[in-house]
Amino acid sequence: MIEVRVKDALLRQSAEEGMDAFVRAFIDAIRQSVDGELTAETMSQLNADQMTLLVWDTLHEEVMDGGFIQLIHNGYGPFVFKNPFAKAVKLWGMRDLSKLVYEAHTLYLKYREEIEKDCTEEEFMALFEQFPAFDDLDDAFVENEEAWTEQIATYIDQHLEQFAHIEKES
Repeated sequence: MIEVRVKDALLRQSAEEGMDAFVRAFIDAIRQSVDGELTAETMSQLNADQMTLLVWDTLHEEVMDGGFIQLIHNGYGPFVFKNPFAKAVKLWGMRDLSKLVYEAHTLYLKYREEIEKDCTEEEFMALFEQFPAFDDLDDAFVENEEAWTEQIATYIDQHLEQFAHIEKES
C-alpha cells in the first residue's frame, strides 16, 4: 500500500478555508502519492476509501463542468460506474448520492455507445438534446453538491487514518 501523507499545518489551513479545501487537500495528497497516474497498479495500492474519494473527485469535476454526458463522453463511465463507488458512498451514509449514481449507471448502460463515440464539438453539444434523461440527474447533482461535499468532509474528518497519515510539525 502507498502511504499518503498530509501535513497537519496544511489540514488546519484547508479546514479554515472550508470543506472544499479540506476535501481537496486529501484528494491532492492521494493523487500526489501515485504521481498523478491512476493505473491498475497504482489503484491497487490505494485503499477503498482513498479510491472512493478519487472517484468522487472525477465525478464532481466532470458533472459540475458538463454533466453526466460529459463524464461518459470523456471516458470516465467505467471509472465511476464499474467501481463499487455507489456502494461505497452508501456505506459512508450518502444514500441520495448512491441512488443518483445507480440511476446514472442505468442510463450509462443504455446510452454509452452513442455518447462515447468520437464527435465534433457541435455533435457533442447535440448529445445533450438527444439524451434529456440525464438532465434531472445533472440538476440533482448540482443541487446537492454542497451538502455531499460537506458529508464527505465529515466522513474524512471522522476517518482520517483511512485517507492519510497526518504529519505533525516538530
